[in-house]
Amino acid sequence: MTAGSFAERLLRWARRHGRKDLPWQRDPDAYRVWVSEVMLQQTQVGTVIPYYERFVRRFPDVGALAEADEDEVLHHWSGLGYYSRARHLHAAAKRIVTAHGGRLPATVDDWRALPGVGRSTAGAILALTTGERHPILDGNVKRVLCRYHGIDTWPGETATARTLWALAERHTPAARVDEYTQAIMDLGATVCRRRNPSCDYCPLGADCRARIGDRVERIPAPKPRRVRPLRATRFLVLRRRDGAVLLTKRPPAGVWGGLWSFPECAQKEDPADSCRRRFGVRSAKLRYLARRRHGFTHFELDIEPVLLDINGASNAGESSVMDAPPVLWYKGAATERVGIAAPVQTILEEISQSRPATMS
Repeated sequence: MTAGSFAERLLRWARRHGRKDLPWQRDPDAYRVWVSEVMLQQTQVGTVIPYYERFVRRFPDVGALAEADEDEVLHHWSGLGYYSRARHLHAAAKRIVTAHGGRLPATVDDWRALPGVGRSTAGAILALTTGERHPILDGNVKRVLCRYHGIDTWPGETATARTLWALAERHTPAARVDEYTQAIMDLGATVCRRRNPSCDYCPLGADCRARIGDRVERIPAPKPRRVRPLRATRFLVLRRRDGAVLLTKRPPAGVWGGLWSFPECAQKEDPADSCRRRFGVRSAKLRYLARRRHGFTHFELDIEPVLLDINGASNAGESSVMDAPPVLWYKGAATERVGIAAPVQTILEEISQSRPATMS
């Protein structure tokens, strides 16, 4: 074993190799760290950075986030995925303003009482911003601890998670907790990677049980695979002469909760008939666009978009029913900013390359 404890070696390594220029490290107040920690759940740093920078530029503090409309919050999250994170962040900001006078929580228990904030996130916020001693256990930390201690079970198992929390508690030092917390996250992200880890450069490599036993690539065990069921849907892409496209707002819970999407049509229905029956407009041209598949955590979704250029003037179909929420004629930058699911945005970009057809 090399000189120094687990924490001491990590801290020495971090002084030379740790990340020190991430956007949320430049002004590490609790609000910015909270936003970054939520965004980093199940998402890599490189993907998060541009979203984070746009988000905090528009919502620089908890008050601005609480006052914002949910559509705008989701708009700034569009493309980042796992949209329940954005809805929970927004709901938590509102609760902080109404129940705590806009003051961010000062204890782990108060943080954990907020929507979307678990034990690890709460601990990370306080450890990184106040130096309080709280262990954390995000995905990177789980991987480091599993490999170092040779734990070859899936971290999501209850017994394994309990063991990992105990190890996280044991290794977290009494001092310099903020540096240690960042260091162990950095090690997992940059050295002890899931694939192609750089074991030769790891400060813990000399006594890492996974490395010694040549099991690095097998630890930790992956989540038990389940065959994800395949679902299918058909999108009705209704486009007016002026290029505006009809979007409907999805329910708060479920797939793409709170985002704007195309109306859907059952596979057995005729798209043109559905267009006339539901929206009172006729299509000048109907075209089936390329199918595409979108993966969710628990299932795969097979999407069949049908483009219907509707007949009539630019305000065709804008009845009192269609004007009422949650329906919107969307014209890109000319429209109010709203949250749009990634596959929907892709389709909108595809059809923007063609002109609407009209009735001859």
